[in-house]
Amino acid sequence: KDLYGNIVLSGGTTMFPGIADRMSKEISALAPSSMKIKVVAPPERKYSVWIGGSILASLSTFQQMWIAKAE
Repeated sequence: KDLYGNIVLSGGTTMFPGIADRMSKEISALAPSSMKIKVVAPPERKYSVWIGGSILASLSTFQQMWIAKAE
C-alpha cells in the first residue's frame, strides 16, 4: 500500500522523456483502483544510484560487510 505512493525513479535509464508519466499510467493500470499512485522523478536521478552507493560505502557500519579480494 505504501509502496504505490512512494515510487522514486533513479538511474540513467529513467532519463527518457515522459518516463514518469508512463510509469504512473502503467502502474495505475495494474494496481487496485483504490491505491494512490505517486511517481517521483528527481532531476538528479541519473546519479542517484551512484550517490546512494557512495554514501553507503562510506558508512563505518557498512565496512564490516566488505569482502576482500583474498576472501
